[in-house]
Amino acid sequence: MSRKTVRLTMAQALVRYLCNQFTEIDGERVPLFAGVFGIFGHGNVTCLSEVLEALQDQLPTWRGQNEQSMALAAIAFAKAKRRRQLMVAATSIGPGAANMVTAAGTAHANRLPVLLIAGDTFANRIPDPVLQQVEHFNDPTVTVNDAFKPVTRYWDRIVLPEQIISSLPQAIAAMLDPADCGPAFIGLAQDTQEVAFDYPLAFFEPTVWSIPRPRPDRTKLAEAATLLKSAKKPLIISGGGVRYSLAEDKVADFAISRGIPIVETIAGKGALTHNHPAHAGPIGIVGSTSANALAGEADVILAIGTRLQDFTTGSWTVFREDAKFISINAARFDAVKHRALAVVGDALETVIELDDALGDWQADPELLAKAQSLFADWNELLDQHQAVTNGPIPTYAQVVGIVNETSKPNDTLIAAAGGTPGEVTKGWRVKNPNTFDCEFGFSCMGYEIAAGWGHAMAKAGDGTPIVMIGDGTYMMMNSDIYSTVLSGHKMIVVVCDNGGYAVINRLQQFKGVPGFNNLIKDCRVKEPFAVDFVKHAESMGALARRCESLADLKTAMEWAQTTDRTTIVTLVTDAYAWVPGDADWDVGVPEVSERESVQKARAAQEEIRKKQRVGV
Repeated sequence: MSRKTVRLTMAQALVRYLCNQFTEIDGERVPLFAGVFGIFGHGNVTCLSEVLEALQDQLPTWRGQNEQSMALAAIAFAKAKRRRQLMVAATSIGPGAANMVTAAGTAHANRLPVLLIAGDTFANRIPDPVLQQVEHFNDPTVTVNDAFKPVTRYWDRIVLPEQIISSLPQAIAAMLDPADCGPAFIGLAQDTQEVAFDYPLAFFEPTVWSIPRPRPDRTKLAEAATLLKSAKKPLIISGGGVRYSLAEDKVADFAISRGIPIVETIAGKGALTHNHPAHAGPIGIVGSTSANALAGEADVILAIGTRLQDFTTGSWTVFREDAKFISINAARFDAVKHRALAVVGDALETVIELDDALGDWQADPELLAKAQSLFADWNELLDQHQAVTNGPIPTYAQVVGIVNETSKPNDTLIAAAGGTPGEVTKGWRVKNPNTFDCEFGFSCMGYEIAAGWGHAMAKAGDGTPIVMIGDGTYMMMNSDIYSTVLSGHKMIVVVCDNGGYAVINRLQQFKGVPGFNNLIKDCRVKEPFAVDFVKHAESMGALARRCESLADLKTAMEWAQTTDRTTIVTLVTDAYAWVPGDADWDVGVPEVSERESVQKARAAQEEIRKKQRVGV
């Protein structure tokens, strides 16, 4: 019995397969892969580009300026789509591939899907060593692409054309699995890309993928309901998994009906609007006094869709030693942390079933009232820090306040590294759900501007990405300003110029070390000078304006909302003034030092560690 086949090269078959994968968003069938970010080299230009050019109407290809940044843009796209639609990032071999490893780590830490495709060496090894090949004398199978193994959820190297038949479905399944979500990597041997094979036509039949929603174990659910009913001061921690499960409304309704305040992780921020009656602020090291006070008193914590990172837990110092955790998570690995009662399942479905299991139970009405009072106090503190003054150098808090005030409800705030994450997590008041992206799982410097490109693609004009970034991170990766102007994807970039890596300088000095190699003035330089960010941005086709005051900033932000392309706004900001936090952080401080300042910092660090809740 013969089967119907089509003869294609491996590269042609791979792209045709991707073009026939679909998903549903709001009831509409759309391509699962919305496009490709690509930079071509000798390892992919002759075969992969041949088919991408032919199918560009089905799978558009966007040229990046840097392999890392284009993959970061792909990650941000997936985040904006809440992991329901994906992008591909394709590179050549060697340095092109290696440049994407940082992006893979960012996706892995944040549980975000992206398909990474890189060229590889020759499977037949006849021309070895080829250009850009690294040679391992004891293992000729090792290439640069092996570096992706620790930072991907799925990894494969294609050395025979038929291998993609089994590999590609597995890669997609891993990326869409809520428990195992993350980046998938496919390495394509150069000579294998060109090889033709008789592929079954069935391999290319249109396939509609959906995100699975695993239900919780009934016994664990019943145990969770019993434990929650015993709580006198329960607390909900809402993580990124709430947003990816589309569970925001249900979790919010659950909190109100049961009288339990909600605090948010950095990844979870934006599930609720700032003024939602159940919202009590962000928790942890860059969190609010209100959330941390509630966490310190809570006896049962319902953690939903969070991996409980140290910035959430204050390195496990913000909770009572005897506090009990109920952890709802699609990933077993996350659910069992810190002796939690693990309820493994989809956030939306699990909260629905938990709500049913609780019957008519409610928390003490005074608990939510107290949370609202504490949150009101926090808002007053923010108002004080964000108040406009005539000081010579604005603070981050003041800048955040004005940018927030002038933003539109559907504009998305984007941040990632340096001083910005703490200031926006504390001070950005979310107007509409899912308009906040602070990448702080990997805290990847360079994510921000690339992410603005990805968000602009995903939002398709429904609001503008607003990137808040320091001068240090701007200098590290800014070339996608040019990409957005070329492609017509507008974003607004606010550059806070505080003279270097100011927030890490703060930590350095706080732990007893004099300022060193962070602020430009403290580096080994001939003479410090500032970058003209306006001229730099304009050279890449963007519009730009330098502000001299907070009044200038407000005017500039209002102007930026009216422009027709990516717009940069820059101003000098204070390198030393930050909104204070009240949670601890465990970092390494020298046990032995001749500096008295370090000795004091070490003693303080030991006191922090005495407060830590020790998990298993």
